[in-house]
Amino acid sequence: MDAAADLGFARLDLSRPRRTGMGETVYCPGKTAGQLVAILRAFAEAGQAVLGTRCTPEQARAVAEAGLAADYDAVGRTLILGAPPPAPAIGRVIVLTGGTADVPVAEEAARTAAFFGAEVARCYDVGVAGLHRLLGRLDEVRAADVVIAVAGMEGALGSVVAGLVEAPVVAVPTSVGYGAAFDGLAPLLSMLNSCAEGLAVVNIDNGFGAAVMACRILRLAKRKAPHADPALS
Repeated sequence: MDAAADLGFARLDLSRPRRTGMGETVYCPGKTAGQLVAILRAFAEAGQAVLGTRCTPEQARAVAEAGLAADYDAVGRTLILGAPPPAPAIGRVIVLTGGTADVPVAEEAARTAAFFGAEVARCYDVGVAGLHRLLGRLDEVRAADVVIAVAGMEGALGSVVAGLVEAPVVAVPTSVGYGAAFDGLAPLLSMLNSCAEGLAVVNIDNGFGAAVMACRILRLAKRKAPHADPALS
């Protein structure tokens, strides 16, 4: 039977790593500092590493003051408590951004992918307004097993990259842009209507979701490869 920890205000899924191969994630918004600390402490006591997303500096401070040694990144708003067991990387993910304004979403993706076992490279500010910047690093992009393309404005980066690489591309529209970008709706629709093959699209600003999809692709590919790691089965 699947295990759960009942904290009264939350029922924690302690069996997710066994069922899905992916560690637990806590969405921090909407939780009081006390609730977040209690949740993280429960996972730590169960011997599980946990990722917190959209964590505010105030929440991270409360976690530290509670004596939990978590790794907090203010740019991507991610908090990691504990570390998964050491293992070979499941594959290589490269995270691209159209501009510097997209970096917070990209860092959420990069830190999430690393937490779930991927080797992560970053290639930021390579948007289509200066295509030579992307082309100058194309060999590095093509060396990745999965590409995450993060862009706001018109969201063209995902389509362009998907037309240049063999690997699957996960596109993340961001809420970066002026009025008619409609807080990310314009790049979302642009990416969904891409004519480039091999492009998947996640929700607006959802760097976490892109990284999870990338890591699931990598885990399945590695599990089915010859001489697969038994731990991935």
